[in-house]
Amino acid sequence: MGRPAMLTVDDDPAVSRAVARDLRRRYGQDYQVLRASSGDEALDALRELKLRGGRLAVMLADYRMPQMNGVEFLEQAMDLFPQARRCLLTAYADTDAAIQAINVVDVDHYLLKPWDPPEEKFYPVVDALLEAWKAAPDREVEEVKVVGHRWSAPSYRIRDFLARNLVPYRWFAADEPEGRRLLDAAGVGPEAIPLVITTDGRALPAPTAAQVAGAVGMSTAPVRDFYDLIIIGGGPAGLGAAVYGASEGLHTVLVERKAIGGQAGQSSRIENYLGFPDGVSGAQLTERARRQAGKFAAEVLTTRDVVGLDVRGSARVVRFDDGTELSAHAVILATGVAYRPLAAPGVEDLTGRGVYYGSAATEGPACAGTDVYIVGGANSAGQAALFFASHARTVTLVVRGDSLERSMSYYLIQQLAAIENISVRTRCEVVEAHGGDHLEAVTLCDSKEGTRTKVAAEHMFVFIGAEPRTEWLDSAVQRDPRGFVYTGPDLLTDGRRPAGWDRDRDPFYLECSVPGVFAAGDVRANSVKRVASAVGEGAMAVTLVHRYLESA
Repeated sequence: MGRPAMLTVDDDPAVSRAVARDLRRRYGQDYQVLRASSGDEALDALRELKLRGGRLAVMLADYRMPQMNGVEFLEQAMDLFPQARRCLLTAYADTDAAIQAINVVDVDHYLLKPWDPPEEKFYPVVDALLEAWKAAPDREVEEVKVVGHRWSAPSYRIRDFLARNLVPYRWFAADEPEGRRLLDAAGVGPEAIPLVITTDGRALPAPTAAQVAGAVGMSTAPVRDFYDLIIIGGGPAGLGAAVYGASEGLHTVLVERKAIGGQAGQSSRIENYLGFPDGVSGAQLTERARRQAGKFAAEVLTTRDVVGLDVRGSARVVRFDDGTELSAHAVILATGVAYRPLAAPGVEDLTGRGVYYGSAATEGPACAGTDVYIVGGANSAGQAALFFASHARTVTLVVRGDSLERSMSYYLIQQLAAIENISVRTRCEVVEAHGGDHLEAVTLCDSKEGTRTKVAAEHMFVFIGAEPRTEWLDSAVQRDPRGFVYTGPDLLTDGRRPAGWDRDRDPFYLECSVPGVFAAGDVRANSVKRVASAVGEGAMAVTLVHRYLESA
């Protein structure tokens, strides 16, 4: 394993050289010292270090740099090396900078320049940062290997699962030399595809997502039998509830069926979320929230499919598809929504083989030089169009409505209009998908012209509205005709409480028809379908859980 790195960023060449000199003099034998003159240059160096599988121990950034100040740099650098210790440098006391650094990037130290002699003012600070890093260092990046076929739906599902859970992996085509060598080494044939090879050399032929999760170190089993709070669903609402629940002392476990982040985690860029003026990818936002929940000791279980909810006295019990159960004082339903299937001939057979639901960012490079079709007219479709436009030859948005204005944010409409290789076809639908091993063409029906046209297409991404995945609840809680969960005032009919309600009070605002069961985010009837509101409801639900526990 190579030496870990220390990074210093300062736009003043003389100061930059001095900082690097002092670091090399004391730590050069055990650490490689990297030096950058701007935030952008430093981020490029960190990306290269990340790709090489290197480790970063300490970052020292000057606060007052042009284009990108030290806090802004550290905020982005945290996404690459979250465990690296952070120090902000400044030439004079700057209270505003210190407050911003503490609140935004959880800076470890605030250091005034100059610091002569370094033995008294500089080295003790760096020593402390290194000791803190050694207690929980970044691991050297180790890659899982996946061998499969380009147009294999099971291969796509495993790649998508790993990517959405931010597990580094390397893809090998089964019909290329290295892919064949890996299959031979594992002693399996094409029937074992996809083949997953873990970092410790174990071969998993045609594994399930749960098997892969266990093999790569993701948590799938709870450590307790009983919790204060079970959260079902790992999207923004569930993550928000996990952070607030655990931080407020509740024994909290979050259960996710597929991947943390939900639909928001698939977004290539979220630009209207408060506090991120330059936008943030769904993966970045998800990873930050996951780390934050872990910081407060919230458990996160993946690949666990909840199939039932029972009330047993004061306990609320969730049942899993493998027959096991988990109990708690309270439950928050944050299962979000799923994209509605596109009901057109050929689509179901070609799903995972050219037809995808959601942005499927893993497919971006494969779209190079091709014509991509995106079905839908809401924000998620617009964000996907912007992402794939940087890869594909052309991107066509197929929108059933008359325009985008009723379903898409204004800022996204403006961005789409400014990109030459994006076009929008309104009052148009995909009525058939064609192909053998993979998608080859789609038939478009233009209701304005009354015509049908078959066009070549290797990739189609579907965003045609959402439906809640709540059928597993059966009659456990009241739902509207579309399956969204009723809460609070929506449960009252002419002032009467829901049938079976056993409390001498009305349901709390986010409480379901069963006391102690709450709903937050998109799964809730009449909710606002935005990331910020989902996070807010997750936090609010925890406050109401406390009120429920106090009154129980």
